[in-house]
Amino acid sequence: MRRLVLLLAVLVLASGCARAIVEGSPVAQAPLDVTSPFDKEGSTDPSTEPSESEDPESGPIDGEITPNCAKLKWTDLPYPGAKAETPPTQINYDSTFEESCRWTTKVDNVEVGVSLRFREGTQIKIERTTGDWDVKGHKVSYLNRTGEQDVEPSCVLALPYNGGGLGIIVIDSTGKFGDVCDQGRKVAEVMIDRETS
Repeated sequence: MRRLVLLLAVLVLASGCARAIVEGSPVAQAPLDVTSPFDKEGSTDPSTEPSESEDPESGPIDGEITPNCAKLKWTDLPYPGAKAETPPTQINYDSTFEESCRWTTKVDNVEVGVSLRFREGTQIKIERTTGDWDVKGHKVSYLNRTGEQDVEPSCVLALPYNGGGLGIIVIDSTGKFGDVCDQGRKVAEVMIDRETS
């Protein structure tokens, strides 16, 4: 009997404490992050837009390829099946930047890809960063979003480039092509090597 009374007393105290701690109304889960981490003016994140095709050659093209976007080729990316002359999947899709382009494809039914955004005369800033690298004399800031539950595994990079700013986003949840930020760093190296070309 004593144990029953003691057990009831503990339960009453525990429930009273729990009520004091958990008081309030339930909150819905935050929506998926659909805005670019580069600015808050409404540019879109490629991780949230579906690809029309698994074949990079048949993706939509929205205008002529722009000078900075033309510096990156499919063969610079680790994804199989594309040729160097194959154009990006989409061009000029983000009107908040002077240039924007993306290369997306599907690997094992999972969309992977890279997007570039260029802003003339102004460096691009990332709202928050994981760290910085010195890549061939350029300070490259990056944000590794692999551990975030509300976005696909991705890495966001920003660097001064060609008199302005270059933003790079790599999305890859397959894990087949190495760490997403290592992929992004390789893209940054390619772009820096071709900056003056």
